[in-house]
Amino acid sequence: MRHIIATRFDRAGKETKGRTMRNDHVTLRSTAVFDLLAPRTPAVPVKVELRYDTRDPYAVVAAFRTGRAGWVEWVYARDLLADGLLADAGDGDVRIRPSVEDPESVLIELNSPSGHAMFEASAQELADFLDRTYDVVLPGNEHLWVDVDDALTHLIPNDLA
Repeated sequence: MRHIIATRFDRAGKETKGRTMRNDHVTLRSTAVFDLLAPRTPAVPVKVELRYDTRDPYAVVAAFRTGRAGWVEWVYARDLLADGLLADAGDGDVRIRPSVEDPESVLIELNSPSGHAMFEASAQELADFLDRTYDVVLPGNEHLWVDVDDALTHLIPNDLA
């Protein structure tokens, strides 16, 4: 990974410094290059931004640079990424597994109504990113970062509140 940036915000949205507290907001960003794999053609390098945000502590975002069209974002479970580093994981739109051909790589398969893509990424870079997310929110402590009242406010129509 090339860049890791951590920004902390308090509940009012003001940037904070120092020790992470339960009510701090933290966003991690990391850039990487994944190889887009296709049959009978050379791999195509694709810039990817990985993000982790404590406002959604169970998820990671992978934003894929698509040229002039901008970015395509995929959101999937942080646990799926962790599991996929060790064994086949996922049975939906996102599947992650270690590469059989290269133990230093992980395969990430994305399926949507508009297409299918297979990427190869560095297992170490993904593990390093995942470790940084664990430095912010330990596995099993994600619920401490979820603001249930705020989530309910967004789910319940204003005219019912």
